[in-house]
Amino acid sequence: MATRVNIRMRVRMSSEAQSSELTRRSKAVTNKAQRDLSVRSTTLERSVGAPRKVLQKSLKLSDPVPEAGVQRAVEIMRNGGMFRFDNPEGVEDEVSKAEVDIAKYMDFRYAVGMNSCGSCIFLALKAIGVQPGDKVLSNAFTFTAVPSAIIHAGGEPVYVDCEENYILDLHDLEAKMVFSGAKWLCVSHMRGKLSDMDAILILCQKHNVRMIEDCAHSLGVLWNGVHSGHHGEIACISAQSYKMLNSGEGGFAVTDDDELAAKLIMYTGAYERLYKKHTLRPADEVFEAIKAKEIPPNYSLRMNQLCAAVIRPQILTLEKRVAIYDRRYKQVEAQLSKLENVVVPKQLTQVRPVCDTIQFNLVRMNASQIDEFLAEANAHGVQLSIFGAKENARNFRNWTYGPVPDDLAKTEAIIQSAVDCRLPMQFEDEDFDVMCQVIKESLEAVMDKSC
Repeated sequence: MATRVNIRMRVRMSSEAQSSELTRRSKAVTNKAQRDLSVRSTTLERSVGAPRKVLQKSLKLSDPVPEAGVQRAVEIMRNGGMFRFDNPEGVEDEVSKAEVDIAKYMDFRYAVGMNSCGSCIFLALKAIGVQPGDKVLSNAFTFTAVPSAIIHAGGEPVYVDCEENYILDLHDLEAKMVFSGAKWLCVSHMRGKLSDMDAILILCQKHNVRMIEDCAHSLGVLWNGVHSGHHGEIACISAQSYKMLNSGEGGFAVTDDDELAAKLIMYTGAYERLYKKHTLRPADEVFEAIKAKEIPPNYSLRMNQLCAAVIRPQILTLEKRVAIYDRRYKQVEAQLSKLENVVVPKQLTQVRPVCDTIQFNLVRMNASQIDEFLAEANAHGVQLSIFGAKENARNFRNWTYGPVPDDLAKTEAIIQSAVDCRLPMQFEDEDFDVMCQVIKESLEAVMDKSC
């Protein structure tokens, strides 16, 4: 009997313990559910109280052509004289006028208008003497047009690593000058970021390397008060839609050298004695001396009068627009620099920048988070890109038309988290505030998931 009582007591005690444990677990589940509900409610209140910002304007907006340029272009179309050499003898063509204007602005003796900046780089390389198979040093961080021009000129690109502020790594530059034996250098001022040009010039002189400059993005940028492009023998600028001059496509090669200017003029398509129709040109003897050795090839890369017509009034407003861009850049930089996962690199102190774009590095984020951030930003109207993205034409991995290097680990790591963002002139200050808020909220939406 005692045994049966003891068994019943143990069973009852066990049942009570199980009941107590179930009650404890039930309370824990309830408390967790209440906490989850509280979090969801807070999120819902935040969402309802402050909906996500959406940028309504496109970051792809290009600068409009001033009315004077539109009217002049229409006049030219009406009279049919779009070819730069169409004008009667003694009547200055629109391209010559644009060449005079841009040379004066940049303080060069000569300017030669062409159909693109890529054409300018190609002919600049030909003019300074690049021969088939020659190695040409250039930035690993640049746009595909630069190595394409090197290949077009018959050269073989030798890519130089960049620093975290996107400029040339001078230690890598000198090492590759020595290792490759290259005697040519095309420095690309990608997104208007100037490398230490004084130091680069010293390296070029030390190693007997001739230099040209890709100033597609650096029109108006000053180095110690002097326009970019004056360290090399030829500088190449762009008038493509997303640059400081917008003619859709176009460019200028500028130089102070008589022989190089004459070669550029004839290479672009000044056949026979059409060089005489260029306002800015060396003496006839320079052209004839070159032709006496060998008549240069005609690459037919001239700028047309329509492009020049829409460019000319834009040259007059460059400094005004530089000041506007600078003020707006500082506004955007100040807001982005407050974000935990953003670093906005600084330019060198010798540089007076032109800030029509902004670039920043994402930190403490993995590849998946970066992809999510881009998707979030794009879904809310802010179209950003990563330089190292698989399809990006600024990713050297995509330059498969030439040898793809395997010694650029530093550049590859940097461009995987480097973000590119335009700052359109047509935006108002309030638009940039919305853009920065979208970037902030997009980062929060991604990074809050990992907390």
